Amino acid sequence: MPVQYTNWNKLYPEWRIGPSDCSQSCRKSKGKPNGKKPAPEEKKLYLEPEYTKSRITDFEFKELVMLPREIDLNEWLASNTTTFFHHINLQYSTISEFCTGESCQTMAVCNTQYYWYDERGKKIKCTAPQYVDFVMSSVQKLVTDEDVFPTKYGKEFPNSFESLVKKICKYLFHVLAHIYSSHFKETLALELHGHLNTLYTHFILFIREFNLVDPKETTIMDDLTEVLCSSSGSSSNGSGNGSNNSAGAQNHVKER
Repeated sequence: MPVQYTNWNKLYPEWRIGPSDCSQSCRKSKGKPNGKKPAPEEKKLYLEPEYTKSRITDFEFKELVMLPREIDLNEWLASNTTTFFHHINLQYSTISEFCTGESCQTMAVCNTQYYWYDERGKKIKCTAPQYVDFVMSSVQKLVTDEDVFPTKYGKEFPNSFESLVKKICKYLFHVLAHIYSSHFKETLALELHGHLNTLYTHFILFIREFNLVDPKETTIMDDLTEVLCSSSGSSSNGSGNGSNNSAGAQNHVKER
């Protein structure tokens, strides 16, 4: 995997990410899951125009995520996936003290509840901070594995690389969606909603460009995606029917 082709520090000037950031913010929660359903959905504050227009850069992300000429696809996916992991982890760390076993007893996004599946495929009910810890720990293990994300010249990517990247991106989407759904008020109070909007837009356009996440998986945030990405040169590819499905999902809790 080569050096970064995109200067991410210019995109997110207030953030400087080092190797230690991940370990510092991947904190485990002592809270125990109790199986309670998420609270009824409140008004989506993050859809208010005064907040959706907030960005920290005017970059054209649609062009930014496209594969550059003469760059290997796997190298491009590896470089961007690794950096998205660090930035999403850092974004979550800003509100992690508010995401506790008591405040977030399930990993919920609107009316959808997510479960973690271990290496044996066993379904695990957990709190949101526990789920995020599982995500960040497992992704960190993958991106630092030389056999999966090679950094040495001449070393090949595994045949399963693309499927692993898709799995990583799906979980990272869950984390971003949870921040919006459950912790946007805290993000707003910290004045970091511009960072969050910019990161979300960049990430969504990236996964769309390379079809890394099933559109059905991201349907739950289609209302936000439409608002944020419509001004970023994004087509509605992969989410054309999402708004209809999302409307029908408001009356009950889904499990995934």
